[in-house]
Amino acid sequence: MNHSDRKYILELKNISKSFPGVKALSNVNLSVQAGEVHALIGENGAGKSTLMKILSGVYKKDTGTIVFDEEERNFVTPRDAQALGIAIIHQELNLFNNLTVAENIYIGNIPRKLNTIQWGELYKKAQDLLNSHGILLDSHTRVGTLSLAQQQMVEIAKAISKRARVVIMDEPTSSLTSRERDILFAIIRTLKEKGVAVIYISHKLEEIFAITTKLTVLRDGQCIGTYNTKDMTKEDLIAKMIGRKLTKQFPPRNVEIGEIIFEAIGLDDGKKLHNVSFQLHAGEVLRFAGIVGSGRTETMRLIFGADKRLAGELVVRGKKLKRNSPRNSIDNHIGFVTENRKEEGLILPFAIKFNNTIVAMRKIKKYRMINMAMENSVASKYVKDLNIVTPSIDQKVKLLSGGNQQKVVLAKWLFSDSDVIILDEPTRGIDVGAKLEIYEIINDLAAKGRGVIVVSSEMEEVMGVCDRILVMREGRIAGEVLPPFSQEKIVSLAVGG
Repeated sequence: MNHSDRKYILELKNISKSFPGVKALSNVNLSVQAGEVHALIGENGAGKSTLMKILSGVYKKDTGTIVFDEEERNFVTPRDAQALGIAIIHQELNLFNNLTVAENIYIGNIPRKLNTIQWGELYKKAQDLLNSHGILLDSHTRVGTLSLAQQQMVEIAKAISKRARVVIMDEPTSSLTSRERDILFAIIRTLKEKGVAVIYISHKLEEIFAITTKLTVLRDGQCIGTYNTKDMTKEDLIAKMIGRKLTKQFPPRNVEIGEIIFEAIGLDDGKKLHNVSFQLHAGEVLRFAGIVGSGRTETMRLIFGADKRLAGELVVRGKKLKRNSPRNSIDNHIGFVTENRKEEGLILPFAIKFNNTIVAMRKIKKYRMINMAMENSVASKYVKDLNIVTPSIDQKVKLLSGGNQQKVVLAKWLFSDSDVIILDEPTRGIDVGAKLEIYEIINDLAAKGRGVIVVSSEMEEVMGVCDRILVMREGRIAGEVLPPFSQEKIVSLAVGG
């Protein structure tokens, strides 16, 4: 069957959706054929997630029509969409950490006989599914013990298990290694051959060009157009996403490096980290590179006190940190923007202004009471300075786009007057325009004499905005890379070549 002969399995026609103070979608159209990999792209806040939540039954559309398999449908709940074979893999994972891989894959559909769970059948069925798609996981493993990347593969297996006819993948490679990404792409090609439609949402443009055949661009809640991927260039795509040509990917670095303000000496957690030592200077942006599982995040959590250290010392501006806790780190001017912003970086049901000031609440208290005018003033300043797109400082953070949520997390630590700011995957799931804004914030922090540590898995990013790179491998610092940076040297140190 020719590509042009395939019928549309899914058509979204003139979909509109508003929230208080925000027009999220305005007459958006999207048509997807069976056996097609179709990219949905746009900046954070463009309306991609809202459109997919309408398709998967999480939100109700205000106006417009959904046609599935040539029949008009109305989704009232997620179960309605699932019953038709629409599966969504969220960027923020939806797994039960206390259950096994097999239980998570077949949750709600666990094999039973006379109301008794058939455990042997469950684990065999799950293991066969994993093996058949090249996912190297044991179905008996408890999900809470897996890395973020491994949990992502479980989420993908869960979607496949439902024999879905349309699979929505929202930033599916944001925590995957290059090898795991290759496995994902192989899975997508298998789904395509079986006639499954895949809607692929990603800010990684090289992936869009590698795996998709068509793409639809959203901007400010409106559909800019649908195009054949092969007919587009990266520059064309960025211009359509942001409404202008992006003249630079990284801001210029021109900051004077000062004295040592932070030192880690012989850090060891007794499990994964071994004798990790390094120094950080005022005005320096220090990057940590390495493959997923190399110990980068564990090092940052240890420094911040989120995890306990077995051995080693931390020194901030010549002062040794005796206690190992987040509160002690905050009191000693260490800030930590975690990679898992929704679970660890924000209090989602609360307003922007509360999230902005929660770490340094003492600064807006008067006679043990919060000075509301001061809280409003602080929040308004950061919304303006960081270009946070929101109708109000009273907006609940859960209603913001991913890029704007990340800026709220950054604002929290900027307000705390941290001398050392750790950013773990700060641009994960963020569009090219917002990335540039984050890079400019990092530059500004360094210019003010702060020391910035950035963990990043993106090679271009690792080399684009930093003064020095430390590469980790198997819980140790494998080496240091200085400008001019060599991608080959970084990869060689990361994999032990």
